[in-house]
Amino acid sequence: MTTTEAVDLGFAATDTVIVTGAGSGIGRSVARLGLGLGLRVSAWDLHAEGLASLAGEVDAGGRLHTHVGDIADEATMAAGFAAVREEFGNPAFLVNNAGPASSVPIGFDDAMRISVGGARTMTEAWSAAELAPHAAMVTTASVAGNRIGTESDWYSAAKAALTGYVRHLAAHRANAFRSNAVAPGMTDTPRLAGFAETETGRRILGRIPLGRMGTPDELAWPILFLLSPLAAYVNGAVLVVDGGWTVTQ
Repeated sequence: MTTTEAVDLGFAATDTVIVTGAGSGIGRSVARLGLGLGLRVSAWDLHAEGLASLAGEVDAGGRLHTHVGDIADEATMAAGFAAVREEFGNPAFLVNNAGPASSVPIGFDDAMRISVGGARTMTEAWSAAELAPHAAMVTTASVAGNRIGTESDWYSAAKAALTGYVRHLAAHRANAFRSNAVAPGMTDTPRLAGFAETETGRRILGRIPLGRMGTPDELAWPILFLLSPLAAYVNGAVLVVDGGWTVTQ
């Protein structure tokens, strides 16, 4: 399903979600589908062109706020929170989706600081304000953090750390908000453009029972569900969305 027609996940008209990494891929789908569900969306990304393209694609009716900046930069992050709170009030929801791709040549320590530290800093800044009783956070992890090892040491380690952080929050911050994660498998985003045509890509696709990559929308819907009131008793879950890939390992 790629449209929001006849879908009601129970969000209120005043609910706001911050989505990091919203300029492309999974984050963009979460922002676009969230708007279609009636959410007010604060879309964050490093790249202004991706956010401009999103704004041009949707008819947001004043419900879209965009912020260009690096979640690993505290000053930029603080400015983003000040802007969205001035426009929409305290966001009830947070989607920690931003992070470098596994192919990025980056040192282990820097990668952990950006990937894990960025998500933690975002979560702490978001939850420092008074949250709605139904507040929830979802983090985009990866099957690389729970089953599949990647060539990049920092990527597998960072995704595993993110799921551990989510479990910690679910156990110790449930009085303030619910915390869950999704663990995507191979997803057809710009980061994996052309990968399915490589020898490695074909080999992996051959081991996925559904026989294909997932689409960004197929990841965005589970994220939106986990945020929604329909998932009010789901806390500390890591939802694998991989077409069955990991059960074949």
